[in-house]
Amino acid sequence: MRHIDFAPLYRSTVGFDRLVNMLDHVAGDENGFPPYNIERLSENEYRISMAVAGFSPDELDVEVKEQSLSVRGEKSTDTQQREFLHRGIATRTFERRFQLADHVEVKDASYADGLLNIGLVREVPERMKPRSISITASPSTPAIEARTVDAQSARAQPADSASDKAGA
Repeated sequence: MRHIDFAPLYRSTVGFDRLVNMLDHVAGDENGFPPYNIERLSENEYRISMAVAGFSPDELDVEVKEQSLSVRGEKSTDTQQREFLHRGIATRTFERRFQLADHVEVKDASYADGLLNIGLVREVPERMKPRSISITASPSTPAIEARTVDAQSARAQPADSASDKAGA
């Protein structure tokens, strides 16, 4: 088994698929077995579909560890002796790994018609989602009367007001 996963390159190298396929082949991916599709179902939902014809659900193992999704298939030994004229259905053991992006969780896995479908969902925590902060107007401050007070009038004002009261 190889330890390098070129799956992220497929997503980011549109138009350079041949180059990534060559890297896969050089790394010993055994011609890309089993073939798979990665689909975007909605903004936060994805599905990986793997063609695993010839394997039963009991012979497949889907495991998530940290940010890595691993799919293994191991065919049980055939006790029946058969003579094949052509053997085109692969029954060899395989392991395919996918690196999951941040906040992507495996939702479910189902098997139907020779396809293993793995549902993925991206759940970004509320604290990391962009949010809009509303701006409220502060209550208006009461208008402050502007008075010009010089030092002499400030001292004279109390005396004048006292004489006005006395004279009245």
